Amino acid sequence: MSKEHFERHKQPWNAEEAGRLRLLASKGQGLKQIAKALNRSEDSTKNFAKQQKIKIAKKR
Repeated sequence: MSKEHFERHKQPWNAEEAGRLRLLASKGQGLKQIAKALNRSEDSTKNFAKQQKIKIAKKR
């Protein structure tokens, strides 16, 4: 199983992406779904959310 390749490697977050992250997190989306919607890695999404104090629901 190969890892996904992200074309936007190490690109800074912009205001539009931050807004989408907040919106998706408020709707209860999980980390994997949010990262895929934003075309970001899960680690990048998790780190940015933590930095911005955005709570992401944990899917069980």
